[in-house]
Amino acid sequence: MTKRSAPWPMHVAEGTKNVGTARVRDENIRPTMTAAQRAIYKLNGNPPQSSALDDPLDPFAAAPMQASKKPPKYRNTKCEHGGIKFDSEKERSRWFHLIQLQASGRIRDLRLQVPFVLTERKKRDDGKWERASKYVADFVYFDVDAGKEVVEDVKSVATRKNRTYVQKRKQMLAVHNITIREI
Repeated sequence: MTKRSAPWPMHVAEGTKNVGTARVRDENIRPTMTAAQRAIYKLNGNPPQSSALDDPLDPFAAAPMQASKKPPKYRNTKCEHGGIKFDSEKERSRWFHLIQLQASGRIRDLRLQVPFVLTERKKRDDGKWERASKYVADFVYFDVDAGKEVVEDVKSVATRKNRTYVQKRKQMLAVHNITIREI
């Protein structure tokens, strides 16, 4: 490799076509399409998508594509009804069913998203606080026929196997002596 005679950054006089064996690119005359884009254009007749061809004032231009959101882990669809937000359509459907049961008098005191404390907040030996552990039940109601309070959670086959959920289900039984009814 030879040393450059001119210091860097190199200044090239206006209108110069070549410097040594290198050709000087004119910034004003850039090709609108690369060779590959031209070949594709000749094959199918569709112009390439490049910033040179995008006109912000074109009313017929295609809308810019947005990055697609990652789907939820368990493929649930969050929904809302009457100002109440549900984590899945299955949970919302169960809510409608429980409202009907309450209207018929088979259950009473229907509550939604009820928190249960599994372990209290405690201070560690190093002085830092350990957060409390909670389980939030989807539905809690009093079953008139059975004569006891029922804690329900709407779960799919996959979410029933979730390690965190299984651990909290076991803690609910150990701490509160409550068996969670999985729907």
